[in-house]
Amino acid sequence: MRATTPANPTRLTQYAHGGGCACKIPPGELESIVADLITPLPPAIRADARSGSRPPTRADADSPPPPATGVGELVIGLDDGDDAAVVRIEGGRAVVLTADFFTPVVDDPYDWGRVAAANALSDVYAVGGEPLVAVNLLGWPRERLPLELARQVLRGGLDVAREAGCHVSGGHSVDDPEPKYGMAVTGLADPARLLRIGAARPGLPISLTKPLGIGVLNSRHKATGEVFPQAVTAMTTLNRDAARAALAAGVECATDVTGFGLLGHLYKLARASGVTAVVDVAAVPYLEGAREALRDGYVSGGTRRNLDWVRPWLDPGGFGGDELLLLADAQTSGGLLIAGELPGAPIIGELIPLSGPHLRLR
Repeated sequence: MRATTPANPTRLTQYAHGGGCACKIPPGELESIVADLITPLPPAIRADARSGSRPPTRADADSPPPPATGVGELVIGLDDGDDAAVVRIEGGRAVVLTADFFTPVVDDPYDWGRVAAANALSDVYAVGGEPLVAVNLLGWPRERLPLELARQVLRGGLDVAREAGCHVSGGHSVDDPEPKYGMAVTGLADPARLLRIGAARPGLPISLTKPLGIGVLNSRHKATGEVFPQAVTAMTTLNRDAARAALAAGVECATDVTGFGLLGHLYKLARASGVTAVVDVAAVPYLEGAREALRDGYVSGGTRRNLDWVRPWLDPGGFGGDELLLLADAQTSGGLLIAGELPGAPIIGELIPLSGPHLRLR
């Protein structure tokens, strides 16, 4: 499937410094930001803070807050970098919560809305949940871009949410120098049947439900205006069916492949699970045109940062820069990476007991 000529004269991607999940804060920097947020206060300080027996000090301000004591039990939080938060509530149910938004990844406003919504919903599917209700998150340069384009973005998000059976009710908007769009999504799950990033075991195959290459094709689109329908189709395909099939097959471990690339997300999975992930490079599927886009130099800065981040924990097995860049390609609304076998999804490797680095290519 080749590139086509864009129909919309307004190039939304030119109004943002980056695009899609490639504009995320680099994974190493992000982990340094949140590292202290998952460490509880010492018990004595926590007890004093709750009782109000002493005023807070500057040292306390530099420490993370005490754990919440609200309704429910937090069963998936910040610890391993799962895709959404999950809280167990009464009645044998769990509430799933996530938020995701980004700058334009394509020029067409309706398609951008569809992509952003599918990407936000994916975080719910990635932990084994079903989306229930979403609210829009919109940043718009109201003096630079017509509001009609914002309406088309919201329409795209609404249509994908309807496809997912998810309500959309309002949201929040700000006047922003760059256009941004996404959703905060609440879902429901069975707390006994969750997909966790840290639940992988040695001996399981690694399955991938969407081909890679979205990032390099989007970079080419941003630079040239060429439209790649195969990339749009991949990004707007919900991960719903893959998640349901994984749960039906008894899978316990999954994550989605987005801005940190296959290598970045697989490293997080292997690290959280205490295993080594071995990738059969020849088995990894790619979208048509991805290798040509790489050959012609359409590689995002986010992709290069992904590769730099995982290098210390990667045995490249003799593979060179181009192959590594494709494996680290920053995806937007990519597929699910599953520890287990899924009918119809290619198996791209296996998990083995931890031996040397967390990632190995062969």
